[in-house]
Amino acid sequence: MSVELVYETHSITEDNEAGIATGWLPGRLSEEGRRLAVELGQRRPASGFAAVWSSDLARAVETVELAYAGGGVPLHVDARLRECDYGALNGCPVSELRRVRLDHVDVPFPGGGQSYREVVDATAGVLRELRRDHDGERVLLVAHSANRWALQHLLDGTPLEHLVTAPFDWQPGWEWTLT
Repeated sequence: MSVELVYETHSITEDNEAGIATGWLPGRLSEEGRRLAVELGQRRPASGFAAVWSSDLARAVETVELAYAGGGVPLHVDARLRECDYGALNGCPVSELRRVRLDHVDVPFPGGGQSYREVVDATAGVLRELRRDHDGERVLLVAHSANRWALQHLLDGTPLEHLVTAPFDWQPGWEWTLT
């Protein structure tokens, strides 16, 4: 059997609009982000999923709550779906972070941060659980860019080094089949 996995990034935040790399800071959806979160629930109705899994960071939780509150689908909030912890760079300008991403594929960000490889490992743990608990079902994950890169690395085989240096490539969701 298999799991149909649908992935969406959290909705647009005030930090996104200001060019700030939020990292492990909570972040808050912007007015446009709140509108798009409601649209997510319309575009991908709760009835299409056995469960919705979300990062525990506020911007992802807010996205899921606006999209699916009262929708009757089980919601799971999981810290393993957090954005990469940029350590001392949490909250820095995206332009500053972009310059050093490649340096932190395997080496944690300074100031108690983590590496992108650690995000891959955490995301892999979620995938193992999804395979075990949701065989034959369709599941939605709502998280962050680092988790999308982790999924592309784990499920498509794309080198992590390529993903962290590529321009952000938003689209209305990604889909995979977990076997």
